[in-house]
Amino acid sequence: MDEVLDKIKKIDLDLSHYEQWQMWIVGGVGLALMLMGYKIKKIAFFIAWFLLGYILTGYLVPTINSVLPDIANNAFWQNLIPILGGLLLALMGFTIEKICLAGICFGLSMMIAVQYFGTEVQVLAIGGIVGVILGGLAVTMMKPATIIATAAVGAYALTLAILALLPEMNRGIWFWPMILGFALLGTIIQFVSFKHHD
Repeated sequence: MDEVLDKIKKIDLDLSHYEQWQMWIVGGVGLALMLMGYKIKKIAFFIAWFLLGYILTGYLVPTINSVLPDIANNAFWQNLIPILGGLLLALMGFTIEKICLAGICFGLSMMIAVQYFGTEVQVLAIGGIVGVILGGLAVTMMKPATIIATAAVGAYALTLAILALLPEMNRGIWFWPMILGFALLGTIIQFVSFKHHD
C-alpha cells in the first residue's frame, strides 16, 4: 500500500514535458469536448477515456522503462506506450456508457483533488468519496451529467494544454479559474445548443 501511495505522490499533471504538438492536440480535443461533448457523446466518452489513459500511462512510462530497459532509449516506444494506454481505456469506456460517465466523474474528481490538494491519504479518501457521489448522481441524470462531465473534462484538458504551452502563466493562480470558467462556458453553450437534442 505504501508503494502505491508513493507512486501517486509522484504524479504531477504538469504536461510541460510533452512536446508542443502534443499539447496542441490535447487542447484541441479539450475544446471539442467542452463545446460539443453531448452531441458527440460516444466519441466524447472515447476521447475522454483516451486522454485519461494517455496521461496516466505517460506517468507509468518510467516504471515500464525500468522493467523493459531495451525500450527506454527508443523514441518510438516512448511515444507509442501512452497512446496504447489511452486506446485501451478508451475502448473499455466506449462500450459501457453509464460506467463510462460514472468513471469520468470519479476520475476527474480524483485528478483535481491530487493536482490541487496533494496526495495525502485524507485528500485521496475525500476525493474518492466525492467522486463516487458525483458518479452516482451522473448515472441518474444522464443528459445533464453528460453535458457537465464532457464540458469539465474538456475544460480540464484545455487548461492543462494552455498552461503547458504558456509556461510563464502561474499554475497556482490560473489552474482553478481557467477550469471553472471553461467548464461553465462549455456547459452553457452545450445546454443552449442541445436542449432539444436526444
